[in-house]
Amino acid sequence: MQFNSISFLVFFPIVLLIYFIIPKKLRYIWLLVSSYYFYMSWNAKYAVLIAFSTLVTYLCGIIIEQMGLENGKVWIKLRRFTLFLGIAANLGILFVYKYFNFAVDNLNFILGRLNIAYTYEQFDILLPVGISFYTFQALGYVIDVYRKNIGAEYNIFKYALFVSFFPQLVAGPIERSGNLMRQINNIDKIKLFNYERIVKGFMVMMWGYFLKVVIADRAASVVNEVFNNYYAYGSVELIAGAVFFAVQIYCDFASYSTIAVGAAGIMGIELMDNFNTPYFASSVKEFWRRWHISLSTWFRDYLYIPLGGNRKGKARKYLNIFIVFLASGLWHGANWTYAIWGALHGLYQVIGDISRPLKDKINDKLNVKTQALSYRIIKILITFALTSFAWIFFRADSINVALEYIARIFTALDPWALTTGFMYNIGLETREMNILLIAVFVMFIVDLLKYKRNIRFENIADNQNSWVRGAVIFALIAAVVIFGAYGYSFDAQQFIYFQF
Repeated sequence: MQFNSISFLVFFPIVLLIYFIIPKKLRYIWLLVSSYYFYMSWNAKYAVLIAFSTLVTYLCGIIIEQMGLENGKVWIKLRRFTLFLGIAANLGILFVYKYFNFAVDNLNFILGRLNIAYTYEQFDILLPVGISFYTFQALGYVIDVYRKNIGAEYNIFKYALFVSFFPQLVAGPIERSGNLMRQINNIDKIKLFNYERIVKGFMVMMWGYFLKVVIADRAASVVNEVFNNYYAYGSVELIAGAVFFAVQIYCDFASYSTIAVGAAGIMGIELMDNFNTPYFASSVKEFWRRWHISLSTWFRDYLYIPLGGNRKGKARKYLNIFIVFLASGLWHGANWTYAIWGALHGLYQVIGDISRPLKDKINDKLNVKTQALSYRIIKILITFALTSFAWIFFRADSINVALEYIARIFTALDPWALTTGFMYNIGLETREMNILLIAVFVMFIVDLLKYKRNIRFENIADNQNSWVRGAVIFALIAAVVIFGAYGYSFDAQQFIYFQF
């Protein structure tokens, strides 16, 4: 059941209606049932996996907490062993369903290179939707209990809701137990009909739908055309394809998180903000403080810091950064293209950190005003170019395709394409391209307001008359209904991050 489907538009109001009228003490039970129904709408069998992950981490959390009440080295070792079991069980599920066939492919390739006439068979399995998200959320809980950052949850139904809460279940944000678990435990204290909360939640949802069906799905037509036929295009079209993919993946992924935040907000549950104007970042390091915030902070807290962070010298710091981003790349998918994408981001940060003293000296010698708007704009454009370059590997079907795509950018030069008007019809008719460009401009203005004045979309009309907010909501609904990219000329686009 996708957010941009008719079934969800029927499912969500029913969930809300019953959520608001049932006794407060039954709210979390109803949301748990709804969440499992939501997940089972894709493949009912895979509900067993999320139930298994939930049960294992639930038991591990309780055992770890109880052992922490005892003294002695034996108990410390048993706590560590229990933590290890919880992590191994969840990563084991992830490996079998997401990485086993990838590992078999690489093993068979190595055996072939060694002239060993033996091949391993792959599993015929379908990747469960959202498996990387809910396993990481469950793992974060167990680690937090082990660190004594939170107490273990003893109500298995409330904990099961924490792992499976349907708005953010399949594509994030990856919530922390200290935030979502706390709210679930106080769900009976949430005020039922809060007009301001419901209106803002609905506005956030509609903004998410605008990003998805007006921008992302329309940009997908351009991206698919260029990447599927890259050998027929020159440098200008290929650069445009990479830029449009940067727009597509941002709007596609941010739209899911935005709809999730809005849907949860209507029910009085606050999810973390997963994106904060990432394309206004002036460095790749800053980009990762603004992009997929729940994942980048997860890797920071549960991998980078345990590896030693920046506490063991610069060489170790750079190695840790590289490991984290390589892991981040593979988290996104079982393909070397994702690994290279992650490695590039790690490399960008290492090079940026190493070269910072030299850049500071050059700026000082040339009397460059680093606080000037022009300087920041240049840095933002460079960062966008670097991230867009890395996106090529993320989008390409293979490393060879990505390398050929990049090679054509530098060899198949066609600057005249900027003047012929041909680019205006790549994958889209003129009308559709105009809609896309106008919608991207609207998104740019909204992000700029958030970046410069910290004004979130749902707060834009806060200090205006009520009719202004009504006009904004009406305009969003009209834009989604009239300009949404669906119908006979468009394929229904699944959210990109569902595959992760």
